[in-house]
Amino acid sequence: MYRLYLILLCLLPGGMVSAQHSPILEAYIQEGLQNNLSLRQESLEIAKATENIRQAKALFYPRVTFSPTYSLAAGGRRLQFPVGDMLNPVYATLNALTETNKFPQIENVDEQLAPNNFHDTKVAVQYSIYNPEIQYNYLIQQNLLTAQEAKRKVVENELRYAIEGAYYQYLQTLDALRIFENSRLVLNELVRLNQKLISNNVQTKDVVFAAEYEVSKLEQQRAEVRRNHEVARAYFNFLLNKDLKSDIQVDETLTGQEPLVTESLDQLSEQAVTRRQELTQLASSIQASQNAVRLNENAALRPSVFVGGNAGFQGFGYEFKGQGYALGQVGLQWDLFKGYERKSKIQQARIQTDLLRTKKQEVENQIELQVTQAYYDLNTTGESLRAATSARNSAEQYFRIIDSRYRNGNVLLIEYVKAQNDVLTAQLQQSLAKYDLLIKKAQLGKVTAMP
Repeated sequence: MYRLYLILLCLLPGGMVSAQHSPILEAYIQEGLQNNLSLRQESLEIAKATENIRQAKALFYPRVTFSPTYSLAAGGRRLQFPVGDMLNPVYATLNALTETNKFPQIENVDEQLAPNNFHDTKVAVQYSIYNPEIQYNYLIQQNLLTAQEAKRKVVENELRYAIEGAYYQYLQTLDALRIFENSRLVLNELVRLNQKLISNNVQTKDVVFAAEYEVSKLEQQRAEVRRNHEVARAYFNFLLNKDLKSDIQVDETLTGQEPLVTESLDQLSEQAVTRRQELTQLASSIQASQNAVRLNENAALRPSVFVGGNAGFQGFGYEFKGQGYALGQVGLQWDLFKGYERKSKIQQARIQTDLLRTKKQEVENQIELQVTQAYYDLNTTGESLRAATSARNSAEQYFRIIDSRYRNGNVLLIEYVKAQNDVLTAQLQQSLAKYDLLIKKAQLGKVTAMP
């Protein structure tokens, strides 16, 4: 039975709910929420999503760029045109007829196409008057931020209940150590009693050896419980991102009252569907997917319109005198055909929307199942605790009778040991049920997202 208790202790669930109005436990929970590394990662993901929104919002503003360029070139294609060969004979004839030099001789054109010693120093401005992709991309990023915030709350809730469950496990190991210590004192007293009986020639030496054997068995079990106690302490401190050997403050008032549930199962299920952040996360993702559908539909049906302009200097040699220019633009872009790419994107976004809606329905069903299971688990555990408490009281009363009779020589040692073992088992079972009840109440709070 001792080993059964140890196995059950190790199998207790670790993710639980509200702090049962314990200031000590609530302080630990807040410390864990501030220090936990997983939660810090989620906060960084939110910060990253916020920056994505800022980047999407920046596309609504004009874009101003300063872009000076200077080019040096050698070789390459050249523009050759025999304008001199064509016009010089004509000009010579005209000069002879007019007896003047009004028509000079000109050279053939032989220019390098790549501009050499050429600069273009300008300021360019571009502003989107209408672009559905910019508008809906901004909405999508807002939806994704909301989904990321909901995801952080999911992780926060999981961490909150994991801390509470680990705290209950730690308290349970303390309770188990106390129970084993009391049993050790009882068995040591049995050894001393048997030694006194031997000295009075009432018993033989075998009763001392039998009692010492029971003490040895109990010490083995205490060693395992101490190990579980250290592991529970280390795990609790791990969740708080603290030194694994840090001391833990104990709140003895947590087990003073049996937790009660005043709501019906239907009310709890309705609360869970309203409060669970997993559904908020999926709802935001669905909105993002719907906005992706609208983005591609509007981009396919409507053109984007923009205005812009350039102003600066352009010419050979890095000189600004006489090289100034300005240019204004009004532009329109409309993808008339892109190989059905846009149509495929619309269909893909619709499929994603249907997929998320199906997932949301599945999660709602899972939540309802979780609430139902937690609700009945809590009721069953409450009944188990009451039965375990009654069994403990009966075992302790029976042991007091056996102890009195053994001292008077009316009971065999084997009956005494059995009665003492029954007390130990009943105490352990009650301790297990007592903390399991808190855990089940916390689990119900978790699945219903109760504050």
